Amino acid sequence: MKVLFITPILEYPPTGGPQLRIDSSIKALSKVCNLDILYCATYPSVLNDQTNEYYSKYANLYRVTYKHYNNFLYKLIYRVVYRFFSENHNKYFNEILNHIKKHSIDVAWFGYGNISFPLIKKLRKKLPHIKIVCDTDSVWSRFILRELPFTTGKRRRKVEIEGKKKEEEEKILVKLCDVTTAVSEVDARYYKNIATYPERICQFSNVIDLDLYKSKPALPENFINPCIFLAGSFGLNSAMNMAASWILDEVLPLLHKKFTNLHFYIVGRNSRKEFGRYEGTHITVTGKLNSILPYLVHADVALVPLKFESGTRFKILEAGACNTPLVSTTLGAEGIPVVDGEHILIADDPQKFALAIEKIINNQDLKKKITTNCFNLVKNNYGINNLISEANKILKYLKNDQRDIN
Repeated sequence: MKVLFITPILEYPPTGGPQLRIDSSIKALSKVCNLDILYCATYPSVLNDQTNEYYSKYANLYRVTYKHYNNFLYKLIYRVVYRFFSENHNKYFNEILNHIKKHSIDVAWFGYGNISFPLIKKLRKKLPHIKIVCDTDSVWSRFILRELPFTTGKRRRKVEIEGKKKEEEEKILVKLCDVTTAVSEVDARYYKNIATYPERICQFSNVIDLDLYKSKPALPENFINPCIFLAGSFGLNSAMNMAASWILDEVLPLLHKKFTNLHFYIVGRNSRKEFGRYEGTHITVTGKLNSILPYLVHADVALVPLKFESGTRFKILEAGACNTPLVSTTLGAEGIPVVDGEHILIADDPQKFALAIEKIINNQDLKKKITTNCFNLVKNNYGINNLISEANKILKYLKNDQRDIN
């Protein structure tokens, strides 16, 4: 089958969950179909030759499209990439439509389909018989609405409105699309419950390219042990901001009573902007790095202290691949079949979270046990080959399904 993979996100090397998901999706699909890639870049300055050269080798035809804006809007668009892509769908629709017609595409596969609702809706109307895959990275309505217990006032009302709107979009998407993907069984159950045709919900998991984790990077300059490590994309009202603040305000003070020299590394996009003010003797905030692996590999404990969000966490997959022990909240581990005390340690209040970190630092046998088990879990279930198998099942279903989706 000829598949056109459409994405608003593409970056090499991939840093962060969205980039890692697109990377894995492209690699898996390139093994099982004739793949074209259309990168709908949100603004020109994200483009680079390294990214284009790297991903073009996975496609029969690789194309980039973007629209010109002034410098002020570049920064604005960067902050609202998801909203921008969905609200400015008309700027990309003709590019998608022309490519499908010119190259006889069988399947339009929307990477990050949960933010592509207007494009999918318009494409279904224009080409009613094209096969469409809405590839989701999470249940976006849950991603939004799970913030409700942690917010008040105008922000709470905004979250309610946006979450309910997304719920309605999701009900329409699962009807419009020939396949809606889910990253886990947890997400798949949600989509099946709202779908007229539950068989159109297929698992397409978050996985990692294990080859990228085989070599151990050198120790970063002036790296301090013992240390805990938190990586993510930070921003106002984000789950990562809440996670970092929770560690800084409630967990780290408890740990410093036991480990006076314990260091805390905060790594990732916008981390310096949001938490640079905390830098000091026991805290380092790096900002975005080309790779988090030099820090992750040498950390004593990696953290996944999320209170809300949806989907499955690349933080767990990457730490598992690096043999770095993990402490997570229950929600942070959602969708991945880890067992507390076997693969990671799970805790939801500050005292228990700090105690879990303390146990790992002080108990080398426990550390070895959970890192070995987590590594094997990731190796056996969350590599590219697993995603290739899932992609094959999806394409086989699309090829054999002759029903009129209307």
